[in-house]
Amino acid sequence: MSLKPPQPPSKLFYRIGEVSRLTGLEPYVLRYWETEFPQLRPDKGRSGQRLYKKKDLQHILQIKDLLYKEGYTISGARKKLNGKGDQDIAVIIESAKKELKEILQMLK
Repeated sequence: MSLKPPQPPSKLFYRIGEVSRLTGLEPYVLRYWETEFPQLRPDKGRSGQRLYKKKDLQHILQIKDLLYKEGYTISGARKKLNGKGDQDIAVIIESAKKELKEILQMLK
């Protein structure tokens, strides 16, 4: 029997306490991630409280998966979210192929 994560209520904005409860992350982690990930830029209301949108919530869950489940570093997760992580891997693979071909030529 698998437990599904709680579905967020259908709202326009979520306060940091609600996001913390829904994602299972402490508020200080969310505030820190705002400094590290340009995708996370919650609006601030007149009272100065952070107001997260549903899109912000999705980004937070994606970052959480990258960091905690897939084992990425903050820098690696940032690159992956910017779409550069896949390019880096492709460049590394092409470089390795080239080196292996050169080694194969030397062995012949």
